[in-house]
Amino acid sequence: MAAKIMELAELKKEIRAKKAAGELIVFTNGCFDILHVGHIRYLKKAASLGDKLVLAVNSDSSVKEIKSKNRPFVPEEERMEILAALEMIDYLILFSEPNCKKLLGALKPQIYVKGGDYRIEDLPEAETVFAYGAKIVLITEVKGRSTTNLIKKIRESSD
Repeated sequence: MAAKIMELAELKKEIRAKKAAGELIVFTNGCFDILHVGHIRYLKKAASLGDKLVLAVNSDSSVKEIKSKNRPFVPEEERMEILAALEMIDYLILFSEPNCKKLLGALKPQIYVKGGDYRIEDLPEAETVFAYGAKIVLITEVKGRSTTNLIKKIRESSD
């Protein structure tokens, strides 16, 4: 499991070798704070689009910045360990930037995947992805499933 979790230099080397062997690399990213069925369905679908799936996970500091000062509920080390246990994920990398343009530019996966709640024209990473000739796929099948909605439901039920 821990072998899936890599630093950028190591992951870059690994991806370069896989691409040279003709493998199709799929990349996605997110917070994955409280893992739920929407995440599982999304990751399975993303993995089915290619040969290897790279998942970039937001660090605790970036989750606080993106979501709220009270998040994440699950610390980054635990989120990484949980995600490493999922068979559909081949590689994991932690990142602290507000978006993953830097990682995409360094790894140059052939497919960048995001959820159906995004629009390609609104993705800050779109320009980077298109600049090196890759494509973006939006997975719409899991729309409506979110950690934020789950947290809201839990809070409402505790009243």
